[in-house]
Amino acid sequence: MLEPAHTIIHICGGIKAVAEMTGRSEIRVRRWTYPKEKGGTGGLIPSDVQQYLMREAVRRNLPLRPEHFFPNVSEDLETAI
Repeated sequence: MLEPAHTIIHICGGIKAVAEMTGRSEIRVRRWTYPKEKGGTGGLIPSDVQQYLMREAVRRNLPLRPEHFFPNVSEDLETAI
């Protein structure tokens, strides 16, 4: 499974839970973990879904944070400075 989708799905309780939280099918959620060459998103969570997940995570008291969606941003910023 590709990152960050794997981590986010795990934090949110699995593929079925994420599908319920976002109104997406389980197949669609699973594709977030596939490489682009195999019809997936390369591990990225679509931007239109990120707010739904964050809102539901807060409501359900899950430890999901915005930085989970962009795990390399802080590393990239440190390198650029």
